[in-house]
Amino acid sequence: MKHCGFVSLIGAPNAGKSTLLNALLGTKVSIVCHKQQTTRTRVVGILTHEETQAVLVDTPGIFQNPKQRLEKSMISSAWQAVRDADLILLIVDASRVHMEEEEKKILAALKSKKKEAILVLNKVDLVPDKTKLLGKTKVFSEEATFDKVFMISAKSGQGLGELKEYIFGQMPESEWFYPADQVSDMPQRLLAEELTREVLLHEVHAEVPYGLTVRTDLWEKFENGSLKIVQTICVEREAHKPILVGKGGQKIKRIGEQARKEISRALGIKVHLMLHVKVDEKWKDRPESYQDLGLDFTS
Repeated sequence: MKHCGFVSLIGAPNAGKSTLLNALLGTKVSIVCHKQQTTRTRVVGILTHEETQAVLVDTPGIFQNPKQRLEKSMISSAWQAVRDADLILLIVDASRVHMEEEEKKILAALKSKKKEAILVLNKVDLVPDKTKLLGKTKVFSEEATFDKVFMISAKSGQGLGELKEYIFGQMPESEWFYPADQVSDMPQRLLAEELTREVLLHEVHAEVPYGLTVRTDLWEKFENGSLKIVQTICVEREAHKPILVGKGGQKIKRIGEQARKEISRALGIKVHLMLHVKVDEKWKDRPESYQDLGLDFTS
């Protein structure tokens, strides 16, 4: 008898949802960075063991008062994943002293939607005094009722075995949605774009990362199995372009080399990558930008 279901990973920005997804899968399918709003789109990871398959959905971090269309679409995507879920994991950064305002809003929204969640305290390796974890659990339990509480470290692997076993045990009877050997449904082009954006997130600072996107202009496979990719990095402001290019083009060259290695590692083939930088002030206002990310073009 087969079992299969959807598991939504939700939480405030930087709670460690993407790191947890990658750790549960044992491979990288979701980009990771300390900057907020790293995850822009719904990322699916497929965990299969014996007769059970769990479809894990990493969602954009839920934050207060989204103003831009892109931010609203990201949060809408996260709540859509909640509506479709058989199991909801609320991921919380256990190292934060106080409950975040975003977390209070999430708990209130779950209550209004009559959705129950599992509380997952992540980053427990950053909390030397483990008694504080009990206090953290109490604070959250005063705001909502949780069927189960897990204390884990996605980075070190602590507690992941127990969490994974629990997830499998909660999946309803159903045929599988994916083949047993598939670990993600993300198209390779989107994965390559996201890996380049991950490098950019680490390389540039201030407001620049939030005003850029990566598009694929050329995807050409050669007979020897290698792949040529040409990508354009679109930025919102003219002033951002020289920041990315750097003196004599050295910065964009370094970014391209790092991205090429990441994409080659992820795809398992030799990759030739070319990057261009273009100013496109209106990319966030174009429906195709959202379609590429699997987001709704909301107002």
